[in-house]
Amino acid sequence: MRATPRALRAAAAAAALAALAGLPGCGLGGSEKESISHKESLVIGVKEDQPALGVKRPDGTYEGFDVDVATYIAGELGVPKSRVTFRTTNSSVREKALADGTVDMIVATYSITAKRKMAVTFGGPYYVAHQDTFVRADAAAINDVRDLKGKRICEVTGSNSWRRVIEERKVAAQPVTVNTYGACMDALAAGRLDAVSTDDLILAGFAAGRPGRMINAPFTDEKYGVGLRKGDLKGCEEVNRAITRMYQDGTARRLLNKWFGRSGLMLNTSVPQFEGCS
Repeated sequence: MRATPRALRAAAAAAALAALAGLPGCGLGGSEKESISHKESLVIGVKEDQPALGVKRPDGTYEGFDVDVATYIAGELGVPKSRVTFRTTNSSVREKALADGTVDMIVATYSITAKRKMAVTFGGPYYVAHQDTFVRADAAAINDVRDLKGKRICEVTGSNSWRRVIEERKVAAQPVTVNTYGACMDALAAGRLDAVSTDDLILAGFAAGRPGRMINAPFTDEKYGVGLRKGDLKGCEEVNRAITRMYQDGTARRLLNKWFGRSGLMLNTSVPQFEGCS
């Protein structure tokens, strides 16, 4: 029996797909194979100068809440601590580091925003922080975000915190650009800034070892996400399952109390509402 034209076309299509699947990087499951869920080792981006969140010790190792969360998630993905490498990843280079493969995953006070979701797939959030403001002890006139009008505030390259004051709240503050929040706190202590406004967990870490005060007037929700390469939906789903287990087995509560229990912050120990993988 002669094959029909339709059958011939179907056979040709099947052969083409089979050939495509055999090419490196071009298989039908190519994207899935690049997922963090298939990796035997991980390079994870963290901060190095945020007390209680991500700090690089003199011996080159890292510690902090984000570091512990990242280690837990990696373990749930089947990657033990011995095969995890932490790499300093500042706010200004996070998207690039994921896109070019410098890091596989970022756990570094990385707030989920609509703009960032265009370039990054986010797991989580693993915690929802709130933006607040830290000032010198003698700044009695600053008690609310509106009091930052005319004041010099920190603008960290790659961070959105200053925008939430000036652009979203329409407060006419004066941004002063620096590279990191550690540099912000140094500038505040030296009198080159009037206030540092950012996530309360970041501020709480710095406040533990510096003079000054938190004004305790939060005005945003900052959803800390786990940054993944754009399109890694399988990895995102597994990260979300890991975060859920972290809260259900009591690890999240233990880590929050370990790093922030003495800060006076109201800590949320319930599983955050996930954004959804996209």
